[in-house]
Amino acid sequence: MYGAVFGDIIGSTYELHNVKTEQFELFRAGSTFTDDTVMSIAVAEKILNEPYSQISSKKSYALWYKQYYKRYPYAGYGQMFSKWAMSDSLYIQKSYGNGAAMRVSGIGFAYQSLKKIEQEVKESCYYTHHHKEAIKGAQAVAAAVFMAKKGCDKDEIRHYIKKRFLYPCNVTLAEIRDTYVFNSRASYSVPPALQAFFESNSYEDAVRKAISIGGDSDTIACMAGGIAYAYYKKIPEEIFNRGMAVLDSGLKEVLKRFGQQYINS
Repeated sequence: MYGAVFGDIIGSTYELHNVKTEQFELFRAGSTFTDDTVMSIAVAEKILNEPYSQISSKKSYALWYKQYYKRYPYAGYGQMFSKWAMSDSLYIQKSYGNGAAMRVSGIGFAYQSLKKIEQEVKESCYYTHHHKEAIKGAQAVAAAVFMAKKGCDKDEIRHYIKKRFLYPCNVTLAEIRDTYVFNSRASYSVPPALQAFFESNSYEDAVRKAISIGGDSDTIACMAGGIAYAYYKKIPEEIFNRGMAVLDSGLKEVLKRFGQQYINS
């Protein structure tokens, strides 16, 4: 969770001003949390409140998304999601964007089997990303988080992702960096986020690599950062402190409770 949030914050100023290098300032003026963080924490709070919920899991996710949208309406959501979130009804959106994949790191931490995680991810997508491409991307990210948390090595994770989701895991970032552009499709942004993790040697390195290709920088770094934190188990103190300073008390409180229950326990 922390890894995803800080990746989002670091990438926030680079989405509109892409860099094509790993050598950049981590926290620039204007670094902030975006919809990636807001929705990731909405998922975390849904999971924390799951024992007390009297409604279906898919509906619960949708209601938490709407609630968090109302709390943070200017976090940079896509038009399609904003229209849905502001509606008084629950209707199905068939988005194939990466908005489902960016928010699922908490699912990878909270549940104890790949089968359960993939089902939970599907329910988290039901109302907002009712599309096989978006579901596939979100399941791949959550599965990678889970396997990393459990101590699987990168070859094991890569093999599972390739076999289960049919994502190419042999295209290096160097091969795509010069031509990579912004595109929020899950099939376009999830594989390089995974590759940033595979090529990394630390949490910070994964985030730097994710941002270095350009494109949807905050979301790619959010996904890569979530997996990297699960794998490396630590975040540099300076990044942790700078990232936490950006968050308000409500977001910090949910992160703390989620960490105590599912990450540090």
